Amino acid sequence: MEEFFPDAIFGAGTFLEFDRIIFVRLVIVAILLLLLWLGVRKAKLVPGRGQSILELSVDFVRVQIAEQVMGVERARPFVPMLTAIFFIVLTMNLAGLVPGLNIAGTSRIGIPLLLALWVFIVYLSAGVRKQGLGGYLKSQLFPPGVPWPMYFLLTPIEILQVFILRPATLALRLVANMMAGHFMMILALAATNFLLLEGAGVLKGLSILTFAGGIFIFLFELMVAFLQTYIFVLLSSIYLNFALEEEH
Repeated sequence: MEEFFPDAIFGAGTFLEFDRIIFVRLVIVAILLLLLWLGVRKAKLVPGRGQSILELSVDFVRVQIAEQVMGVERARPFVPMLTAIFFIVLTMNLAGLVPGLNIAGTSRIGIPLLLALWVFIVYLSAGVRKQGLGGYLKSQLFPPGVPWPMYFLLTPIEILQVFILRPATLALRLVANMMAGHFMMILALAATNFLLLEGAGVLKGLSILTFAGGIFIFLFELMVAFLQTYIFVLLSSIYLNFALEEEH
């Protein structure tokens, strides 16, 4: 667990505390900005390799996620935000697989919580802007076609879902998956190291299996990094769409 809460490099115990995970996040942000700049600095009508990858990524978020969930017109204002979230989450997730970094920027709650709060504020403001405060609360908290006594049961559940569970599940799902992957990787590599250096005979031979398990976990975590990015952006689109629906 100490890898998720490393010693402070400076500012220990203050709001400006700086540790290894924050350093990893800053490195990832710098790399992401550099890659985006390199991809678009000489944009052409016939794109090169870097520009093509960026355009395919943006189109994936726009067409395969946002427009699939929300429709073309409704999705348009939110595509920049969803695209930014996609790139941030993906690169932070992949940091855990980069030698020298070795831990995902999303394996501690700060970044996932910040992004979840961003989505939360946007879907609340979008719903209120479209329906008005009263109309939004009515559409979200009082499902139509329900006998009024049932609202004593349903409305508290809807309040919990809209204002707490949606942002909480966004953040917790992401951070839990990234933490779990890091634990599995550590266990496989630690077992390999122990068996290879401390074991004898058959035990030393078992290090081959644990090392193979580490490679499998690495590949699995690569898939999880992309999958959790997709899920985070997909759920964000769904929550935004819920906020804009007059009835749900």
